[in-house]
Order: sequence, then structure tokens, then C-alpha cells
Amino acid sequence: MSLISPAARDALKQWLAAQKGLKGASENTLAAYGRDLRDFIGFMTLHRGEPQGLGPLANITVPDMRAWMAAERGKGGSPRSLARRLSAVKTFYRWLARREGFDPTAVLSTRSPKFRKKLPRALSVDAAKSVLDTIEMQSETPWIAARDTAVITLLYGCGLRISEALGITGADLPLGDTLRILGKGNKERIVPVIPAARDAVAEYMRLCPYDATPEAPVFRGVRGGRLNPRAIQKVLERTRLQLGLPASATPHAMRHSFATHLLSAGGDLRAIQELLGHASLSTTQTYTAVDTSRLMEVYAKAHPRA
Repeated sequence: MSLISPAARDALKQWLAAQKGLKGASENTLAAYGRDLRDFIGFMTLHRGEPQGLGPLANITVPDMRAWMAAERGKGGSPRSLARRLSAVKTFYRWLARREGFDPTAVLSTRSPKFRKKLPRALSVDAAKSVLDTIEMQSETPWIAARDTAVITLLYGCGLRISEALGITGADLPLGDTLRILGKGNKERIVPVIPAARDAVAEYMRLCPYDATPEAPVFRGVRGGRLNPRAIQKVLERTRLQLGLPASATPHAMRHSFATHLLSAGGDLRAIQELLGHASLSTTQTYTAVDTSRLMEVYAKAHPRA
């Protein structure tokens, strides 16, 4: 028995295309969505004993959803991963119900498992400065030392994701006061470039043995190809060990530290949301781990006592 009928396979393909075309979902996100939905439809095929064409998919019941949720929990996955899979199923069903004209309540009413969001840990201001001062010591090759310093400075000084920093091309040079970044979901944003980041990139380019043509990546590996993110992760690991910092001191933590330090200095949450490229403010609130004392300070300024 085929676990997915041709009609369901075609519907899934069209939905994934819509997610890419209309919402700009990344290739990794689309691959995860595809796996989640194929597993879901495959389970329903075995659970109900028949191929799940569009008709049977439209008739999924609350007991069917409970059976799937129980099976997923039985696999031993985390509540977070189950919530992600359920979200993919619900998003697909909203689209399919509009297209086919059926009531998706049985699927959409399924409750997502609760889980505590894991917050990235920011470095202290002094620790972040120590990383920037020490990162160049990890290589005896001047241009590589300058390269690593430039990348980490962009993560901390501009709040870039590592993929965004490594995606900069020769067309972006020389860096000006702002930089146009193509982030997640192909969403563009403009980020300010601090002088330290401009200087670090300029010094790297002065020493780099490879030409910065408009189409070529700015940050190169030893052999001249695009720099692998793992190289930056490794150099930060060595720096972390040298400075005695916790394992949470990662490239992502440098971006998080950028946001947290801005917030602590009085930065506006909406502005930080724009700088980070977050689609929703709730993501930024989680990301920056707004503490109670900071919220009370903002509240007190907005609502002074008489």
C-alpha cells in the first residue's frame, strides 16, 4: 500500500511551492515541512487502513489526531519538536481546507504541547569585548586572523546571523554607514554598520589574498572558496576555552549579546526587532530575555507616579 496517494502528494507539492513563493520559506524550512507532512500522512494511511487521498484527509477526526499525537510522543521527541510538526500540519490544513472547501476544525483544534522556550545566553559586555580582542590570536596567518575578527565583529557589532555575515559579497564593499541584508525568508533589512565593523572588514580586505569581485563572497576559506560557518564556530570555541567562557559562547550568542546589550542601554524593542530581522515582536522579547527589572524601569518612565 502506498503511504501517500498521488492526489495528496500533488497537494503537498503545491502547498510547499506556495510557502516558498508567497511566504519566502527557506529551503531548510521547506524540507522540514515536507518531512513532517509526509510522516503525518503516512501515519494516517496506516492508522486508518487506506491511502489518504484528499477525501480521507478532509475527514480526519479528533480521535485520529489524538492517535497521531500519542504516536509522536511515543517516539521520545521533545515537546518543542512535536509542537513544530503540529504547526506544519495545521498550516497545511488551513491551506488545503480553503482550497477543497472542508472544515479543518478537528486538526486545528488539536492543542500544541507546552514547552519552556530555551533562551540563548548573552555574554557580558566585558566578555564580548574580550572575545573581540582575543579572536585574532587563534591564527598565525595575518589574513585569517583579520578575517575571523571581521566576522565576529559583524555578528556582535551589527547583530547579523552568521549566514548573513558570510553572505556578504564584493558588491557590498566598501562598507558604508548601512548594509542591506537579505535574511530569513528572503526579507530585506537595513542595518547600521559601526566604525569598528567597517574598520575590521577593511583591514581583512587589505590582507586577503583573494580579489573581492562583485559576485564573490567577501569571506573566504583557506583555498579561496566561500568560508564555511564551521570555521568560525571552531575559532570561537578556541577563544572561549582560552578565556574560560561557558560553552554557550557561540557565534549565535554574539548576535544575542548585541541585542541584549542594546536593550540594557535603553534601546527600543521595536527598533531592535527591525535590526535583528524578526518577523514578530514576541520573537524579539524571547530572544532578548527582557528581565523584570528592565520592564519595571520602562513602565515607571511611561507611568510616573503623581
